[in-house]
Amino acid sequence: MIDSTSDDLFGALDEFFTRLISISDTESIDALVELDLSFSQVRVLFALTQRDSPIPINEVADELRLSVAATGRNIDQLVNMGLIDRREDERDRRVKRVSLSEAGRKVTSNHIECKRGQLREFASCVPTPDALRLVEALEPILAGEYLRAFTQETSR
Repeated sequence: MIDSTSDDLFGALDEFFTRLISISDTESIDALVELDLSFSQVRVLFALTQRDSPIPINEVADELRLSVAATGRNIDQLVNMGLIDRREDERDRRVKRVSLSEAGRKVTSNHIECKRGQLREFASCVPTPDALRLVEALEPILAGEYLRAFTQETSR
């Protein structure tokens, strides 16, 4: 059973993130809409931003909880758009590895930078005493294992 402190925290975080995300959604999504990308294609792009090297298509599918066939179709379209590079694995030619192309990196980094700019603008509007209290509250959470453990648990 979740205690009332967890419920209160959830309620505050839910409202905070909902408001924060809704402030910036239209502007940051416009570039993605202009490319006429599906939601699954956007998910593939952002999954690949987390990777330093090309990964097999089946790993992308597993991460996104999509079938390999559906992921492959999305990747085919993104390759045709020039947003993803696809290569044969050096050791097993049956395996295809994918990574963001330069154009794909530009699309995702522009989206992320737009979000960061909007977050910075929001942060500049928060009164100093409130900003200091929020930083003080977040520091131990960010320094702890809470998010790392949660991220590893949800990515399985």
